[in-house]
Amino acid sequence: MPESPKRQFSVYLPTELIRRVKHASVDADESLSSFVERVLEDHLRRSGATSEERSR
Repeated sequence: MPESPKRQFSVYLPTELIRRVKHASVDADESLSSFVERVLEDHLRRSGATSEERSR
């Protein structure tokens, strides 16, 4: 399946959380963007969010 085009967006997070996420991406040997994308997709999949809900 072809990959969707990527877009950038900003979120504001606590400094400590940013540090932890950056370290976790290094530990997972993934870019920060890839890591965050995977973690968010995993969370949405587990929570039962539908594709339609995710595209809003």
